[in-house]
Amino acid sequence: MDHGKSTLSDRILEITGAVDPRLMRAQYLDSMDIERERGITIKAQNVRVRFEDYILQLIDTPGHVDFGYEVSRSLAACEGAILLVDASQGIQAQTLANCYQAIEHNLEIVAVLNKIDLPAADPERCKDELERVLGLPSDEVLSISAKTGEGVAELLRAVIARIPAPSGDPDAPLRALVFDSYYDQYRGVISSIRVVDGTLRDHVKVRMMQAAANHEIEEIGVRTPDLLAVKQLGPGEVGYLVAGIKDVAGARSGETVTEAARPATTALDGYRDPKPMVFCGIYPIDGDDLPDLRDSLDKLKLNDASITFEPESSHALGFGFRCGFLGLLHMEIVRERLEREFNLALIATAPSVVYRAFLTDGSEVDIDNPTDLPDPSRLDHIDEPMLDISILTPSEYLGTVMDLCQSRRAEMKKMDYLSTERVELRYSIPLAEVVIDFFDALKSRTKGYASLDYEVSGYITSSLVRVDLLINHEPVDAFSTIVHKSNADYYGRRMAERLRELIPRQMFDVPIQAAIGGRVIARETVKARRKDVLAKCYGGDITRKRKLLEKQKEGKKRMKNLGRVEVPQEAFVAALKLED
Repeated sequence: MDHGKSTLSDRILEITGAVDPRLMRAQYLDSMDIERERGITIKAQNVRVRFEDYILQLIDTPGHVDFGYEVSRSLAACEGAILLVDASQGIQAQTLANCYQAIEHNLEIVAVLNKIDLPAADPERCKDELERVLGLPSDEVLSISAKTGEGVAELLRAVIARIPAPSGDPDAPLRALVFDSYYDQYRGVISSIRVVDGTLRDHVKVRMMQAAANHEIEEIGVRTPDLLAVKQLGPGEVGYLVAGIKDVAGARSGETVTEAARPATTALDGYRDPKPMVFCGIYPIDGDDLPDLRDSLDKLKLNDASITFEPESSHALGFGFRCGFLGLLHMEIVRERLEREFNLALIATAPSVVYRAFLTDGSEVDIDNPTDLPDPSRLDHIDEPMLDISILTPSEYLGTVMDLCQSRRAEMKKMDYLSTERVELRYSIPLAEVVIDFFDALKSRTKGYASLDYEVSGYITSSLVRVDLLINHEPVDAFSTIVHKSNADYYGRRMAERLRELIPRQMFDVPIQAAIGGRVIARETVKARRKDVLAKCYGGDITRKRKLLEKQKEGKKRMKNLGRVEVPQEAFVAALKLED
């Protein structure tokens, strides 16, 4: 993360003359507004550049752990990888994870130290770390500054010398891999493809092997980084394909394209579907936007294959979708993209993970929505998903990081000193504890120097309960959540206090209760609005005042029996805000 991948891409585009200097801007390949605002890459972008007498296909990938799926898809379309490390920070947890992925794909790795122009840079220490931790010879590690452009031309020469040219038979039946797609409202689906065997020619009929559908090619071309139409693409070439596909399912990532007249017999391997880790309900604020939300999710899934969604309904929020994401940042980005790119106003419920409930009759059910948890009398036990996490931190923050992990029910597996200044910690931790704000807490406790990587490790039995929130004795399903028994009282109290501030006062007292099963664990009351019925009484008999107060009390009591409390949308949005 933040090692300068997109800045290096900018320098490569400049050196190879791919972009007119007058049109050049920082992070040129980050095309989405969200990417530019947050300063992170979300989508991998591919571009074709010419350097000296060679054609290079470059893919700029994201660095954040939530977008690791983008990285794995990009690695499957490459022959080699540039492993970029910040010369002042050294190896981070994601560096290790992505390097091992590249090694699994048998890719040639060119290790590079960036930011050598910084006063805090320590290239020798970082080279030793790379050799000791990843086994990359320190004399082969290049030093560059992507900001100033120093050493970038030498890096491109090293790429040409070390990374093998793509192999593939130009006369074999056509096989091309779709590794990304997006939806254009005027041209339909535009797919990024890599030709593995054979030659893809313009205006021929192609067959999508998994979707079992034939299409006529309207245009093929390459990104330079602008779209440039060409007549044909040979083995190893990366480009784009437009075939007037309007059905979003027609060109999913991992699809194999072949020629309809001379089809290949076996499809390419494609990709494993990523397993969603975090679930939340997404609902339109205006119920009439539901069909638009469904179409928008369909189109977004084309561009980001790691989202899953299925319809669900809630008493409080109406109809919407239960969506699965790879992590919390992924969830925030998807929600923001839906709102920006498709002009939708949405509410997202609190994030939850998939629990396994084992019933007394011996059956088991997967629970991704807390309201689906069976009655406690039918429950035998609940298992929760666990992660193996790896944290790399400067050793001065070791105590505060260990304190954070222990407060989140984590169990230490291993501790290694990579050098005198840096430590790698390995923990087993419940996914539910990581989901809310673990990453933010880790960053703030280590001044941003720690890094985190995780992988799923299975399920273990845990002491979990469902906390429901009742407003005027009616449960509100959107606020239900599954928490560990030890945190239940705190969660219940905190949510009741927040709702007391958010729910507008009614003409009668509104009780807000947090309950586990039938047992109330916290209560707050929104006090009633009261009219001053004694305003017209000046002096006189106390019985007259008492009579007026009793009459008011009776009226309030009757209202309470008949009244219903509408929870305003703003209260849902504010109460379900993740930051708090």
